[in-house]
Amino acid sequence: MFVLKSDTADLRFPPVELASPEGLLAVGGDLRAERLLEAYRHGIFPWYSPGQPILWWSPDPRAVLFPPKLRVSRSLRKTLRQNKFSVTLDRAFREVISSCAQPRSQRLGHGTWIAPEMIEAYCVLHERGFAHSVESWRNGKLVGGLYGVALGSAFFGESMFTRVTDASKLAFVHLVRQLVLWGYTLIDCQLPSGHLFSLGAEEIRRREFMEHLERALGQPDRPGRWRFEADPGILIDNQLPSGS
Repeated sequence: MFVLKSDTADLRFPPVELASPEGLLAVGGDLRAERLLEAYRHGIFPWYSPGQPILWWSPDPRAVLFPPKLRVSRSLRKTLRQNKFSVTLDRAFREVISSCAQPRSQRLGHGTWIAPEMIEAYCVLHERGFAHSVESWRNGKLVGGLYGVALGSAFFGESMFTRVTDASKLAFVHLVRQLVLWGYTLIDCQLPSGHLFSLGAEEIRRREFMEHLERALGQPDRPGRWRFEADPGILIDNQLPSGS
């Protein structure tokens, strides 16, 4: 296992091919914005439990969703048409990531909490225009959402939460629709789950993921606060594929 030093100008990571069979690549370092962005550019992300050192992962295979392949079930499409929720971009980033930090299903066998230092680190990325949130609202209350990091034409999904059935799925669908309009080519889902597979995610080998990532990073970034360019519901029938 590779050990990274903190408080150093050297932000390099070892090649992802050297990760363990579970995908663990390195331990240590810090969560400063420059290191986080360097990690994402090389297909690496942090995940660890409170009390552990920072753990850096690059799993193989990798769960991804190619935006044009988004799958929307008939029941979710019905919910979209009912306009039960309003959906926004970058309106409540800290509230979204803090909600994602609440107990949830385990991932990679580690803890179920996003540590306070991770919340602060991603809020810095948000302030710098690289991390974004999507929010679902009902009656003025935040009931679901997700956050992630955007570089080039790639969006790296980090976590989602829901307090009302379909609230996070609806936020994700609206995000993907907007990413398609902006020409995004890759959504990194990191690890597989039935929830993501139901929306069209698939598993690919790490080598293939890195090839897609390299092409995506060749496109310009879209930093700053994001906003929907049109009413998220207007193009549902014409631009979202239906599912079974």
